[in-house]
Amino acid sequence: MSTDLSSLVADLEANVSRAVLGKPDVVRLCVVAMMAGEHVLLEDVPGVGKTLVGKALARSVSGRFCRIQFTPDLLPSDILGGSIYEAKTGEFVFHRGPIFANIVLADEINRTTPRTQSALLESMSEGQVSIDGQTHELPRPFMVIATQNPYEFEGTYPLPESQLDRFLLRIALGYPDREDELQILANHRQGEPVDRLDAVLDCRQIGELQQRVREVAVSDAVHEYLLDIVHKTRECDAVHVGVSTRGALCLYRACQALALVEGRDFVTPDDVKRLAAPVIAHRIIPKGYANGSRRQTVEALVMRLVDEVAVRE
Repeated sequence: MSTDLSSLVADLEANVSRAVLGKPDVVRLCVVAMMAGEHVLLEDVPGVGKTLVGKALARSVSGRFCRIQFTPDLLPSDILGGSIYEAKTGEFVFHRGPIFANIVLADEINRTTPRTQSALLESMSEGQVSIDGQTHELPRPFMVIATQNPYEFEGTYPLPESQLDRFLLRIALGYPDREDELQILANHRQGEPVDRLDAVLDCRQIGELQQRVREVAVSDAVHEYLLDIVHKTRECDAVHVGVSTRGALCLYRACQALALVEGRDFVTPDDVKRLAAPVIAHRIIPKGYANGSRRQTVEALVMRLVDEVAVRE
């Protein structure tokens, strides 16, 4: 990969990390999802910086950021927009909803009804919205960062597998280290650090980087190794439903994006190992667990399966 492109990605990571302290792995994974043109599900307790990640990414790419608070009474039209009658013209005019942004934070996505959750499906998979028989393109780049609390289930609607499958990555932030938390307190002395971030990339540059991701080389050996892991999830006695072909494609694209983020023009087996858990854990259904199985439990199962698969030469 050219030095200029590598520098752009490094600048983006560094800029986001100025606001999101002590979480380099989380920042990198979110940048990987952005480079892949995909979406992220942040699953963690309230107050650890999930909203901050979305804001920092949006400000770093001079994109429009919109936060949608998901509640039980939220309607699909509250997200997508709708046609409103204009008395002066005697016509219905489409008014865009908050989904028409570069980065959309779907806060507490599991607190709204399945009908409203499904309103995100077309926008996340197709990059467009269909209202009253008309298709409206979403801005580019387009990324959804959804959050949910994995420890509070009263009044929630667990995301179905079809919705979970739209997220490239499911990751957790976790609590910061004590030293990082001291720095966070100091940085908030004069307001929100994210408000002081300047853009380091524009939307056109993000589009170019996303195109370069598809040019990252993947050898036949890495292809085979990736599929060995995917098929292992389908054959495992502890798994009820294994990774789908779409899941395999998502792991493939994520590995290409990680290689680009790290300044390489080729994918290695280590990329597959590093991304296996955050990419495919939420795409399998283990036996003996209900929908919404604890992330740590399923990820541990995935990593055990990965360890059992030999790297192809």
